[in-house]
Amino acid sequence: METVLNFINGKLVESQGEKVWPIFNPATGKQIRQVRMSTEAEVLEAVEVAQKAFPEWAATSPLRRARVLFKFKELLQRDWDSLARLITEEHGKVYSDSCGELTRGLEVVEFACGIPHLLKGEFSEQAGRGIDIHSTMQPLGVCVGITPFNFPAMVPMWMFPIALACGNTFILKPAKTDPSLSIRLAELLKEAGLPDGVFNVVHGDRHDNEILLREPRVKAISFVGSTTAAEYVHKVGSEYGKRVQALGAAKNHGLVMPDVDINATADALLGAAFGAAGERCMALPIAVTIDDETADKLVAALKPKVEALRYGPGIPKESEKEMDFGPLITQQHLNNVTKYIDKGVEEGATLVVDGRNKKPAGYEEGFFIGGTLFDHVTEDMVIYKEEIFGPVLGIVRAKNFEDAMRLINDHQFGNGAAIFTNSGAAAREFSYRVQAGMVGVNIPIPVPMAFHCFGGWKGSAFGALNVYGPDGVRFYTKMKTVTTRWPEQNIDSQAAFSMPTL
Repeated sequence: METVLNFINGKLVESQGEKVWPIFNPATGKQIRQVRMSTEAEVLEAVEVAQKAFPEWAATSPLRRARVLFKFKELLQRDWDSLARLITEEHGKVYSDSCGELTRGLEVVEFACGIPHLLKGEFSEQAGRGIDIHSTMQPLGVCVGITPFNFPAMVPMWMFPIALACGNTFILKPAKTDPSLSIRLAELLKEAGLPDGVFNVVHGDRHDNEILLREPRVKAISFVGSTTAAEYVHKVGSEYGKRVQALGAAKNHGLVMPDVDINATADALLGAAFGAAGERCMALPIAVTIDDETADKLVAALKPKVEALRYGPGIPKESEKEMDFGPLITQQHLNNVTKYIDKGVEEGATLVVDGRNKKPAGYEEGFFIGGTLFDHVTEDMVIYKEEIFGPVLGIVRAKNFEDAMRLINDHQFGNGAAIFTNSGAAAREFSYRVQAGMVGVNIPIPVPMAFHCFGGWKGSAFGALNVYGPDGVRFYTKMKTVTTRWPEQNIDSQAAFSMPTL
């Protein structure tokens, strides 16, 4: 069985850890690889080499660091097809979705290539008589990224391109269910000219997270995962003096106003709820209406579309059209999503389309579940309160606009929200009042471009700064402000004991 290796100090290294995790092709349900969980000594070795590589990399000019990333961008585009296929093989998402993930990661690389401009700092001439002030943004040191299974390329590339561009060294700890892509990224960075030790990959479990959280040489941690884990990482990392940005779960809402084109809105909801089998933190699993007539029309439009969804392997046979979505990541996750659907039925939601116990022909052992549609979901139900992370869409019938706003704003998560309307007034009111970090107006998945920032509110995010964009640069640097005076020679001087003013 092929074993996925660590990448430490520019070399592939086989872990000596005793715990082994199987890696499956989710479409077939067959094991294709395995990965060993790193030992404490191996994790600390990665920290040590990153610490040793930091001074030289930090002293490298931003322009030269940017040129490495420009080359990395070129290599990503060269190997695009093989990288996308590797994502699909281990995660299960369809090939075009894997390409979309790579594209969104590439955009952050492109943003990071502008680091000479982004690190310019500020300058004030003659702030006081004969006194100038300037600020610089300097790197932190060893930074860590702990990333989830659902985006093995995009989420790491939200983090390390900016961290490296700012002059930091980096340790990536990817999800153990689909870790191979992280090694390919490390190899491409080395090929692009990144010095050994600047970027490292260690595979592991929660024990390895704990080591990194408490290790004093680690200066910053960026984490994406469940809310419980994100809150814990933020708490412990902060207690140990680290900068932490930790993104958690989501339950994004889409408010459907009565003035919309129902068919077009149903199509938008379809892609947002069922793309990537719902395994997205920016999926849209809840649609809220403000009157029964709109809800009835929406359900009538969605039902045949959900029933017609095509799911199967991420890369179809040559004669077949690509599927709408692929399998879930593991059998355990499939069991969890199935239990949520069972719970929804038990709690009294109307099951309009049931995706349980359906397998594509020839892939009976794969981790598949069909699209599921619920109506009459209420705020006291588990399927409303918790993130299902599967292809399940629920319709909530609010009493009016104010009731809809209350529902959305009272929810524990605030990652994203969207409104579908032709009314500028309604869109403006919604955008201003909604308690969510990312808002879409007739955009079902409002993930910001790389030159803005990604981040939620409430239980969806912990830490003061968002991911990538200007906040990413701020997160991976510390500000230094220098006040300068060059006095003339042989001047009379005397001690001053009051607070200096300019």
